[in-house]
Order: sequence, then C-alpha cells, then structure tokens
Amino acid sequence: MKIAIIGTGYVGLPTGVGLAELGNEVVCVDKSEDKINALNSGKLTIYEDGLAELFAKNVQNGRIKFTTQMKDAVPQADVVMIAVGTPPHPFTKEADMQYIHAAAYELAEYLSGYTVVATKSTVPVGTGDDVEAIIAKTNPTADFDVISLPEFLREGFAIHDFFNPDRIVIGTNSDKARNVMKKLYQPFENKTKFLFVKRRSSETIKYASNAFLAMKIHYINEMANFCEKSGADIREVAQGMGLDSRIGNKFLNPGPGYGGSCFPKDTNAMAQMAKKYGVHLNLIETTIAKNDQRKAEMAERILSHLSDRKNGRVAVLGLAFKGGTDDCRESPAMDIVRDMLKVNRNICVYDPKALENARKLLIENVDYASNPYEACKDAEVIAVLTEWEDFKNLDFVKLKREVLNPCIVDLRNIINQKQAEENGFEYYCIGQIAQN
Repeated sequence: MKIAIIGTGYVGLPTGVGLAELGNEVVCVDKSEDKINALNSGKLTIYEDGLAELFAKNVQNGRIKFTTQMKDAVPQADVVMIAVGTPPHPFTKEADMQYIHAAAYELAEYLSGYTVVATKSTVPVGTGDDVEAIIAKTNPTADFDVISLPEFLREGFAIHDFFNPDRIVIGTNSDKARNVMKKLYQPFENKTKFLFVKRRSSETIKYASNAFLAMKIHYINEMANFCEKSGADIREVAQGMGLDSRIGNKFLNPGPGYGGSCFPKDTNAMAQMAKKYGVHLNLIETTIAKNDQRKAEMAERILSHLSDRKNGRVAVLGLAFKGGTDDCRESPAMDIVRDMLKVNRNICVYDPKALENARKLLIENVDYASNPYEACKDAEVIAVLTEWEDFKNLDFVKLKREVLNPCIVDLRNIINQKQAEENGFEYYCIGQIAQN
C-alpha cells in the first residue's frame, strides 16, 4: 500500500520505517527542511534503539522517502497518517491543536481518490470531528474517512513495539475504512488483538491508558516513601505486588517521577478535557501535583549529601527521560538538574545519547562530560537519574579514584548496591532505609 506520514518525530519516523519494512511505499512529510535534508542524506534525526538498521535498509531499497511537500505524498496515498506534535499549551496545559489543524487544511487540498486519513497523534476527544470538518470544507469533493489510530510506541522500544503490538486500536464506524486498515495491518492478524471502536472511544483510550500508568508510577513512589520510613524494601514490595495478575509487574519501578513526551502532557490534557465536560478526575489531578513535588524532593535529596550546598560538586548520570532514547522533553532528570541549579551551579552531566538535546535546554549552566568517569571527577555526590544499561556496569575502582567523596544517590535503583558498598561507596537508593 501507499502511505503518507505527516511528521517525522518519535512517532512518525519509527512508524514510517516499520510500515516500509512491511513492504509498503512510505513517504514522510515534515516542514523542517533541515530534518528532511538529513533524512534524505541517510542521517537519522532521533535516536531510537534498533531504528538505524531498518532506516538505512529501507532508504536504500527506496521503500521510504522524505519530502517537505504534501503534494509529493498525499495524492498517491491510500492512507495518510497525521503524526505531528500536540504539545501542551503553556498556560492552559491543554493539547495545542495548531499543528493538527494546519496538517488537515493542507493535506485536504491534495486528496485524490478514496483515502483514509488517520489521526495518529494523541489528540483530545472530538478531534476526528474537527479534522473531518476541515477536510470537507477545504475539499468538498474529497472521498475520505477520518479515523483515530492511537499510537502505543514506547520511546526506547518503538521498533520492538511496532512489530510486537499488544493491541491495534482503530476508531471508525466506516466499513470501508475498516477494510483498508485490516489490509494495512494484515501482517499482525494472528499476532495481536484488533479493537474496532467509536472514534471518540479510540481518542480516549490513549489518554486513559497513559493517565492510568502515570498514576501507577505515582502510587509506587508513594509506597517507596512509606518503605523508607517503615523499614520495608520497595523492591521486595513491588515484586510481591507484581505477582498479582490483577496488578502486573510493569510500571512498579520507583524513581524520581514520571516524565517524557507523553505522560506529563497527556495527564494534564486528560484533566483539562474532563473539566470541560464538568468532570473532576481527582486521582489524575493529585498525581500531576504530586509528581511535580517529587522531582523537587529528589533534587533536595541529592543536595543534602553535599558538604557545601552551593559549591559542592554534583555529578549527574543520565538526562534523557528514560534509557534507550535521546528525548529530554519533560525529563525528570532535566527538571531535577534545573531545581539544583537554583542552589548550585557546580554540576557536571553525562548521558550516552541525550547530551545534544540537553545542551539546547540547559545551555551553559552546567559542565558536560564525554563519559561517566569524567563527569564524576571531584564530585561529592553522584546522582543516577536515567536507567541506562551503561550505568549498571560502572568500574567502581576507577570511579572512586575520580570522586572527591564516594557517595551515590541512585534514583533509578539500577546500581549494584553490594558492589558499590564493597568498593567504599555510600549508597542511597529509592524505597529503603539507608544502611550506611
């Protein structure tokens, strides 16, 4: 099939590469000339585990192409997927729909023959109605259906999730559109569950899912606080909880709070949408407030280990919002660094993949290191803020030679505590009383 994808970010690009790998002809559209020029020259514009190999393969065989022009992608397409950003409005926290609407107006001009227009971006309930109205107004003779096709790709695991989906949700009442999507996703027919629902139900599913997972993270962080006071170990508690099939073991890892491009944005948008309908989602509203508070508390926890809060050296390992991605948007690590910068400017940071993105946000206010050992030179405290595999295999002998004071604050519970302590480090993690 011929597919047009509008937007080449963390959703559009992995989706386009995945669909090309399945044998479709894919054209990705983006307004950024720099981004399109880079992609056309074979250079990836994001880091996503496993993406590079498939990207290179499908660029080479011509199954995926890139353009800044809608006219080069939309007229031939059987399916047009809108995968542009829906960032939170800076004041209302609602999803900013300007990019969705702009895409709908422009693509409408180039529709030719029957086309399924799929909204893949995470959008407020009723967006499908808006997109449908925009297209019908702009191109009254167009033959099309607008469907909701929410994405469930985890950053860092997007390629894995594309080829191993736990469900495919399609919001449409059109049999014609349903048949087109069945054909597109036929390779997954015996691998996953297809759920055909009302368009508004589909639009709600993504928000409801992300808000629930955010609440689950907040819950386990609250349990971690309890364990730190009561003498229980959150790792053992989470393991026991996770064995209950009604709860499951995913998203029971305590940490510095949830972050990333989805959870903060989607929980806020869900809460704001509910208020428009006269509904107060108290659990979600509390989760949002407490998650912001937690990151400030974690910054204070790190600074408390300095002999001089203002001038003591802090080494930060990890800036991406989670391992496996270079995305720093709404990263708890970045927020914690910003909170520490209000008190202390003697901070050195390192991340295996996200330094370039972090520089755009932190600019000159911190020192940047090219490896974890350089970051830890003369540090009084090492703060582990992202769960990169690299940090699980640190050479503690080498690390100890670099630091001024051997102290680790592990906000991801990934460091081998026994090895750290055997090498003379004070070790503090989430959810247990410190043994030092």
